[in-house]
Amino acid sequence: MKTIYQKPHALTDAHTHYCPGCTHGIVHKLVAQVMDELGIEGQTVGIVPVGCSVMAYDYFNCDCIEAPHGRAPAVATGVKRARPDLHVFTYQGDGDLAAIGTGELVHCATRGENIVTIFINNAIYGMTGGQMAPTTIPNQVTQTTPYGRDVKTAGYPVRVCELISTLDGTAFAKRCSVDSIEHINDTKKAIRKGFENAANGLGYSLIEILSTCPTNWGLEPQEALEWLRENMIPYYPLGVYKDIAK
Repeated sequence: MKTIYQKPHALTDAHTHYCPGCTHGIVHKLVAQVMDELGIEGQTVGIVPVGCSVMAYDYFNCDCIEAPHGRAPAVATGVKRARPDLHVFTYQGDGDLAAIGTGELVHCATRGENIVTIFINNAIYGMTGGQMAPTTIPNQVTQTTPYGRDVKTAGYPVRVCELISTLDGTAFAKRCSVDSIEHINDTKKAIRKGFENAANGLGYSLIEILSTCPTNWGLEPQEALEWLRENMIPYYPLGVYKDIAK
């Protein structure tokens, strides 16, 4: 019988801890599929900091290193410089990457480190209970903004792809989503391109992925996907923000 679909080898058999409807699992699958297709599972190191993805080392068959909150790009830089033959990626959420880790992110990108960052943007702090994040959109209700994010007091969201695309060391910056089959397929292509760019020594690649957090958004999984389409995509337009290899 012809095999139509199978789990990527680069994914373990562990049951994930993610909430029902969370899209982290989709992104994990895409990263694993890219490792399988490129044949790099045994030469890849993932850097996992603090956040909902803190236990991603249980789910990928490649080597993984746990990093302090926000410091994944710094740890990844050390790994890549010590072992330039390896494929190195960070897997970070918006609270980790765009708040405590902003400095590491910006300087890693401006140095043009040959690593890939998979950036999960669900507009909220997921692991710690649903507080406002740097990416929380205006008027969005969170645990710490019960009346909605007021930009007069809380400031405006950080648009990470737009920011990183201005840096000379950035080779590739693209914002994707996993709310539909079309967008999932496009996200996989972007992840693969990031890994290929790093392997070819072109510099830093960031793939921002708009994702859902049904639990902390207070929505059912399908409602969360619809909320992403209606609210996040208009504020965070999908597309390529920089690509030196096109």
